[in-house]
Amino acid sequence: MRNCAGKAILFAGLFALAGCIPRGGGDYRIGSAQKPSSENPQIVPETGVLVKTPSWQPAVVDRNSRAVNAGVYVVQPGDTLYRIVANTGASLADISAANNLQPPYILKVGQQLQIPAGLYHNVNVGETGIAIARAYGVSWKDVVDLNQLEPPYTLQIGQRLRLPNSIAAVPVSTDMTPAQRAAAFSLDIDDVVTGSNPATVVAETGATRPASFTTSISRPASFAGRFAWPVTGRLVSSFGSKGGGKKNDGINIALPKGRSVGASADGVVVYSGNEIGVFGGLVLVDHGSGWVTAYGHLGQLKVARGDKVKSGQALGTVGDTGYVSSPQLHFEIRKDRKPLNPITKLPTR
Repeated sequence: MRNCAGKAILFAGLFALAGCIPRGGGDYRIGSAQKPSSENPQIVPETGVLVKTPSWQPAVVDRNSRAVNAGVYVVQPGDTLYRIVANTGASLADISAANNLQPPYILKVGQQLQIPAGLYHNVNVGETGIAIARAYGVSWKDVVDLNQLEPPYTLQIGQRLRLPNSIAAVPVSTDMTPAQRAAAFSLDIDDVVTGSNPATVVAETGATRPASFTTSISRPASFAGRFAWPVTGRLVSSFGSKGGGKKNDGINIALPKGRSVGASADGVVVYSGNEIGVFGGLVLVDHGSGWVTAYGHLGQLKVARGDKVKSGQALGTVGDTGYVSSPQLHFEIRKDRKPLNPITKLPTR
């Protein structure tokens, strides 16, 4: 859910994830003190062995931000734009935009390049967008917008990410513990979709060699936008604003606990876990072309990050995990990061 605030839940000392609490079977409201269900979902692989597996293992972020002053750089013999990025500390995107440069970035000796001012983080191996945002205590959405990042939002090793200038004026306190910094950071479905892939590509050389200890998800190239119902049950909460600060970015369907939940369409699992407290057990499936579906309050998770799934394939089972008091499925359909009313995209019943 977006525009929600609630109790932060710590994930591996790196993330705190906040949500708002539903009333009336899935209407998510800002500012409640209710606690989520204590039942934790379990990942159940094909073998039936119960395994607790995180959706990703992000690298610890080195807060290496560098303030770059505006100036002029004179191109020297042997210079490339990648080398100038390394020398100045500004991002390739900002330098190319300031000088109207286009790939393959052909430069001339003696050419004067405008270097924009800004605060930049140098992305290291295995770092994810949401881990970087948490390390600096900023919103990942703000970083996405500031850097005009586009799907699939995969970061590159050596890439400079521009950070909000407010960080320079009010830096994150070095006296805070990781848990205290995490408690001030919130995460939602959009953050997971756009910021959970680890950096694996070396930007300075253009190489595509993946880091040996981390894997970036390969997302589907295209999708026609045709969905099937993930379950059959009674609608207990519809899409949209409910008034009084309540909002539902999807629909909630009541079902008996343990009922199988199927994928609404073919795709790749980009998240499977219980780190976003409001949803409990949550699976996110990327279908390509900007389409993503979300399945929340699951009692068991039968898929893991990176799994390719077919329409109707079991993702998990209905549960009452997260901020609900009765078994139900929270289901969302998103296009280009924006939640749509699932009823308008599902077959008529």
